[in-house]
Amino acid sequence: MLVARCHVLTPLCGPDRLDRSAYLLLSRLDAEGAMSIGQLADAFQLDVSTVNRQTGTLVRGGLLERIPDPDGGLARKLRATTLGADRFTAERDRRRAALAGLLEGWTPGEVARFEEMLTRFNREVETHEGHAWPREDNTVDV
Repeated sequence: MLVARCHVLTPLCGPDRLDRSAYLLLSRLDAEGAMSIGQLADAFQLDVSTVNRQTGTLVRGGLLERIPDPDGGLARKLRATTLGADRFTAERDRRRAALAGLLEGWTPGEVARFEEMLTRFNREVETHEGHAWPREDNTVDV
């Protein structure tokens, strides 16, 4: 139920919204910087062919670009283009505004407790899976 409920924000974000895979990929690249297809596949626990297909769509759409590995490795890396970064930022802002609208009747204490419990839940899942999501402390991603 919890996972299904997160999709309530999608219609609130408007017609120019990013699809789920685009948002997640751009979010991870925003958090970590350029990554290879293999690194993205590992981060999302997906098959390389799936990530290759998803990122290929974003490259063709001008949201991602392939670059040489800045560290000199053989694998090419992917990073958001200016358009991709702008679309991601706009989508994140819309999602945060939609979430704020849903929570506007909550007290500050209720919001803080909800954030605390979601953070705990997410970190427990990440520990169980062995794949931590990079984040700054005291930030909430939607």
